[in-house]
Amino acid sequence: MAYILMYPIRADYRYCPDVPIATERIFLMSQDAYITRLCNSLRASSPIDPALYQKHQVNRGLRRSDGTGVVAGITKVCNVHGYMINEGEIEPIPGELVYRGYQITDLVHAVEAENRFGYEETAYLLLFGQLPNTAELEQFCRLTAQLRNLPDGFVIDMIAKAPSHNIMNKMARAVLALYSYDDLCEERTLENEVRIAVSMIARLPVIMSAAYQVKRQHFDNESLIMHPLRENETNAQTILSLLRLDRQYTMDEAHLLDICMMLHAEHGGGNNSAFACRVLTSSGTDPYSAYSASIGALKGFRHGGANIKVMEQLDNLKNKVKNPENDGEVADYLRKVLKKEEGDGAGLVYGMGHAVYTLSDPRAVLLKERAFALAKGQEIESDFRLLDTIERLTPELVAEKSAHAAAKHICANVDLYSGLVYRMLGIPSELLTPMFAVSRIAGWSAHRIEEVLTGGRIIRPAYKSISKTIPYIPLDERA
Repeated sequence: MAYILMYPIRADYRYCPDVPIATERIFLMSQDAYITRLCNSLRASSPIDPALYQKHQVNRGLRRSDGTGVVAGITKVCNVHGYMINEGEIEPIPGELVYRGYQITDLVHAVEAENRFGYEETAYLLLFGQLPNTAELEQFCRLTAQLRNLPDGFVIDMIAKAPSHNIMNKMARAVLALYSYDDLCEERTLENEVRIAVSMIARLPVIMSAAYQVKRQHFDNESLIMHPLRENETNAQTILSLLRLDRQYTMDEAHLLDICMMLHAEHGGGNNSAFACRVLTSSGTDPYSAYSASIGALKGFRHGGANIKVMEQLDNLKNKVKNPENDGEVADYLRKVLKKEEGDGAGLVYGMGHAVYTLSDPRAVLLKERAFALAKGQEIESDFRLLDTIERLTPELVAEKSAHAAAKHICANVDLYSGLVYRMLGIPSELLTPMFAVSRIAGWSAHRIEEVLTGGRIIRPAYKSISKTIPYIPLDERA
């Protein structure tokens, strides 16, 4: 244990550097105890009266009091639509997710009808603002395959030599490290931005898979297996191919994962990680720094980490409820969750509710339909039925708990079903949030490029300072 040499703390004592140490009683304080003392002082000086936010008309979290977002920019990339404002009142509507003018439901239905993969087409649409024709899509897929390989020695030097139990942190570090391997990292041209963006879309699944295999070997005492890349595979196929020891997967599995990636590819410029990307981009920093920051933002449990919380909640419910098929028993458990008597104590039913969507989240609707179809007849089907029960019961229980909450429509969000879909596909729980990142990189890069082309000003919101000016106290006069 490390120690810090400290003078004793006395009410009548003032530190004076001229006093010989020998004349003072000294003691050893551990680092932990010293840091705890500093933190106690920090807590005492930090509180801000919540009433001040209303007094100074501060929109905490850039959200207004009615839950709507403060408009911070203009974008053509994506629109998230979940309500109408009718004579000053929020009017719930079925949710819409629109990529460059196209409804996500139409995009998903189209690739399903043609029995093909859609994530690469979605990435092209988000980046370039229009759907590609057959030749353009084939050329884009070839470019993606060509850029998928990581630099020589990168996996060993930047991933294997510094293992991490958290894959998101490893991905963020690896993305930032790619800067050092790129001779054109500071070239500020649109062509270079596009090259780096497409390389990130191609490489992030490879980085995720490598980081996971290193984690298994270092922390779980498992064999380290790294498969070579296959140029003819899509992003979804590449992920399944790299993660599975035998590299085997069905086309139904690959298509379901591909749809998950389409649904997660983008969600508007106001979401935390996309906004973080635009904030860093507005400062003039390089692409790798901006994308690394987006990964860091998505890691947070209030953002991309929610699907892990859903799975923890599901497993806890199955352990605590004797008969998960009984609505009454499930409702009793959920009431305890809302009262902070069960779960993680947050009082939240994870996977339920959204900042924008009111009646429905189109991503959840699409994913639920396809997941139930693939799970039918399998052991995991009962888990999907349980999630359906949670979706059905939660709005009534939230309304029952609070008259205010009753006025707000609560719907399932995409996180309610995505975690279980990934589990069904054999994707480990450590990769639930990283899977979100390898999909969302398409949206982040579209927002970065739009900010580069149209932003023109550093994003710098104002904070209201409530501290008062106080006179300076000389060091030897401080208590």
